[in-house]
Amino acid sequence: MSEPNFDAIFSAIETKKPHLISLLAEAVAIPSVSAEPERRPDIVRMVEWVKKHLEQLGATCELAQPGDQQLSAGSTIPLPPILLGKLGCDPKKKTLLVYAHLDVQPASREDGWHTEPFTLTEKDGKLFGRGSTDDKFCLEGMEESGSEGLEETLKARKDSFLSDVSFTCISDNYWLGTTKPCLTYGLRGICYFTVEVAGPTQDLHSGIYGGTLYEPMSDLVWVLSQLLSKDGQIMIPGLADHVAPLTETEREMYAKMDFDHDEYAKHINTTKLLKATKEETLMARMRYPSLSVHGIEGAFHGAGAKTVIPCKVTGKFSIRLVPDMKPKVIDELVVKHLNELWAQRGSPNRFNPISDPVLITASTTPTCFSAKHLKIQLFGATAFHSGPAWLADPHGPNFQAGARAIKRVYGVEPDYTREGGSIPVTLTFQELTGAPVMLLPIGANDDMAHSQNEKINVTNLVKGTKTLAAYILELAKA
Repeated sequence: MSEPNFDAIFSAIETKKPHLISLLAEAVAIPSVSAEPERRPDIVRMVEWVKKHLEQLGATCELAQPGDQQLSAGSTIPLPPILLGKLGCDPKKKTLLVYAHLDVQPASREDGWHTEPFTLTEKDGKLFGRGSTDDKFCLEGMEESGSEGLEETLKARKDSFLSDVSFTCISDNYWLGTTKPCLTYGLRGICYFTVEVAGPTQDLHSGIYGGTLYEPMSDLVWVLSQLLSKDGQIMIPGLADHVAPLTETEREMYAKMDFDHDEYAKHINTTKLLKATKEETLMARMRYPSLSVHGIEGAFHGAGAKTVIPCKVTGKFSIRLVPDMKPKVIDELVVKHLNELWAQRGSPNRFNPISDPVLITASTTPTCFSAKHLKIQLFGATAFHSGPAWLADPHGPNFQAGARAIKRVYGVEPDYTREGGSIPVTLTFQELTGAPVMLLPIGANDDMAHSQNEKINVTNLVKGTKTLAAYILELAKA
């Protein structure tokens, strides 16, 4: 095939900048918050909005109905449809599967936003709005709340919609910093745990009963304090034996990454990081497991003082998994350690350590450019259950095409990163299609996805569009 005219394509995208911003504004204006059942019609509206635009580009679309969602109160509501789209049907061409999500996290002005979160606002070259960077500027409906029905929908279409996939691309993570693009070839997995301690049959007054009984809260806090050392090491015997050893080649990749150790500390407003060097911090974030305590249910947490002894409390924590950690094995090690700790504690209270599947968000992104030797398959959905880590070959043709695209747009070789978070759908696509998956982030590290004042830089929006176009054209040559 002849070499595409990249300059002409990039110039055309540049002239479309106002249109790209206008489309993003329309998408941000739809408050597709999947965590709020009353917003379910907005998610459906968001899916229909994308369907209309894809069909205008020539795609054929199907809305798969994944069933109902049971709410915590016991009632049920329909899950939003899963959008399946195809652009092109030439069996001689490679097929690119692109996955993205259209739902967003909750947001309100009262949370601390300096703009209306569902009105795209441009300021100083930045576009502020909920979903501006995660993940609306691309494609999907329930990702932020668990993607119920997704796995079943995919499995049912393994031999039809997914049968001829050659490559998969997801764009639901971010650059390591704010200036240099990257490609992501690994994700940590997750195991989630709850620890319940129960004592008296009802809450008690600490002035009357304090000092006379084993308090569940004290027991729980002690147990949780035994999980991590003061320098962040996980104190669960045998867990480190299941971590893949570090190779010299991998160590060199971390040394080459564009990462400012001091700036990272400043960005998260801490005076001291657990690790002393750039390489150690990157590996702690990307390629080693971590344990985080998330909260205690049943404890008093409001403003003011309340002198109560809670009768039952539940602690929650998770472990981010890396190769070669198997969730079932880690579950067993953790529960064994918790039970041994409880035996040491010697409390008469009731103790119940539980390993729970947790709903994790998974994200995606579709693209709408055609290439001579490439047809595009679009998939929009949500997220699903926790699972193991994912690791790909960063030297394969999918990543080579991504690297060439970044070089064309930004003039630099990308960093190759592993992400600390979890996107379980990545493994699902890899397993069901047998095709390589690549994460191609567009947004910068400071975009504040899920937080107040989420934004995407105008330059990232435009250059990101160029990168996606170049990637598809480069992949057609792979």
